[in-house]
Amino acid sequence: MQVVLDLREKELEERQMEMAKIVSSLNAQKETLQSILVAQQKNKADMEALGTSDNLDISSMEMHRAYAMKLINDARNQERIIANTEAILKVKQKEVFEAHKKVEVLKKLKEKQEKEYYKEFLQAETKEIDDITSARFRLQ
Repeated sequence: MQVVLDLREKELEERQMEMAKIVSSLNAQKETLQSILVAQQKNKADMEALGTSDNLDISSMEMHRAYAMKLINDARNQERIIANTEAILKVKQKEVFEAHKKVEVLKKLKEKQEKEYYKEFLQAETKEIDDITSARFRLQ
């Protein structure tokens, strides 16, 4: 029983490690998205500054506009990546929950078996004591 419990606990630990890696990856992806959004804001401010400046440079404006389009596409792609990672995380959470449930069931079963063993042990011990007492009584 202990061997099976150990295996289940190891499986639970592995699942938790996998989930931790996914959470770490998700956090990194969210940081990447945040940096893209910051870059978008900076680019927008730069474009507004160029638009209000005395020298209107069309090529610079076009470069900023192209960069803004690239950032929008990057943000959309990053949001898709995050959504996929969150879906994977939900699956892993279910796996961890199931593995945890299996471990708990085995622990309860082990406790029940231990209680049953001790109960049988005490009954056997009580029977032996009764037999010894009966034997002594018969001898006297």
